[in-house]
Amino acid sequence: MGFFSGILNVLKKTRDALSSQLSILLKGGYLPHEFYEELEFALISADVGVIASSEIVEKLRERVHEEKLKDPEFVKQELRDIILEIIDYDRFEIEFPAVIMIVGVNGVGKTTTIGKLTKYFSDRGKSVVLAAGDTFRAAAVQQLSVWAERAKVRIIKQGEGADPSAVVYDAVHSAKSKNTDVLIIDTAGRLHNKANLMEELKKINRVINREYPECHRYNFIVLDATTGQNALQQARAFNEAIKLDGIILTKLDGTAKGGIVIAINAESDIPVRFIGTGEKIGDIAPFDAEEFVNSII
Repeated sequence: MGFFSGILNVLKKTRDALSSQLSILLKGGYLPHEFYEELEFALISADVGVIASSEIVEKLRERVHEEKLKDPEFVKQELRDIILEIIDYDRFEIEFPAVIMIVGVNGVGKTTTIGKLTKYFSDRGKSVVLAAGDTFRAAAVQQLSVWAERAKVRIIKQGEGADPSAVVYDAVHSAKSKNTDVLIIDTAGRLHNKANLMEELKKINRVINREYPECHRYNFIVLDATTGQNALQQARAFNEAIKLDGIILTKLDGTAKGGIVIAINAESDIPVRFIGTGEKIGDIAPFDAEEFVNSII
């Protein structure tokens, strides 16, 4: 499934909410007096956030005034352009050999996301090995093993309660010895206010940097779109502990608040890199800013 077809389905609720509101506000071919206030409310309701929503509305107001726009379609296009300016960034390509550490709090779908990423890279001819760095949660290693078996890739693991850094050490040396293209590291789901657990992530980072300095390093946080603005707090906390290279956003299909993508980019400067587009193992795609905007406005 391509990004555009997948994201249209995922963002249907957000598009229905925003587009229907815009259609009501622009009905009659002119901008009603309350247009900007109502637009800001609609954006905030879609989880765009107060800061980003205010910025978008003010920029739109200025451009409509400067260019004397009256046609609703031109107004909508300006709105698309403004949002695109906020979330667009340099095209992202993962370089190989790559080591990808997946972090995030409990319940966001990290293990499932790792399974999807494994298939994504495998389908593109890349060899993949998984590291079961979540040694604390009961059955975490077994769950990751199931994904490894389904994707037909190797997994490096130790017993429950083992030192996660030791698992990563073994996985790094295994990946290097077999010239593996991608090493994906699972980590324990952790509350973002637990300092000792953040220190563990830093330790894992140090192991990777020391043992595999020639690899291309990526730290991705998995965020649950249904948590709304709390996802922003999680991203900031993890970014302070370990520099994040991007966000993988899950569960967008269960909410009308796809605007969280805009809020994340406007308020955290951490780009969204992948979006889960469904529940199947192949339902993940690189984030495309332009197609995203076209899917919600």
